Amino acid sequence: MNWTGLAYAMGGLGGTGGGGAQGGGFAALVPLLLMFAIFYFLLIRPQQKKQKKLREVLAALKRGDMVVTSVVTSGGLHGKITGLTERVITLEIAEKVRVKVGRGYIAGMASQEPEPSKK
Repeated sequence: MNWTGLAYAMGGLGGTGGGGAQGGGFAALVPLLLMFAIFYFLLIRPQQKKQKKLREVLAALKRGDMVVTSVVTSGGLHGKITGLTERVITLEIAEKVRVKVGRGYIAGMASQEPEPSKK
């Protein structure tokens, strides 16, 4: 069997044989650029906006604010800020019950709902 004749027929060794048309270098990059644009607008940009908003919330915390914390457990703590340092926030989660939480664990501000009345 003549392998070179088969290779020419498939267009693998160049020549004037009819192979598939090859696009330029830019045409090959268009799908990659399109995928990057989709990922940027659907995944990366919204995440950056969310992180920026959280940084602004953390910077604006003050004593007396109600916050929601996201802890290592599956639940979360809701409490009132009673003390602030650069890295640690002291939360009052019940009357005379205070816990210290790292600033990085604050998930956001709690809605300002009235506390339930005691009966």
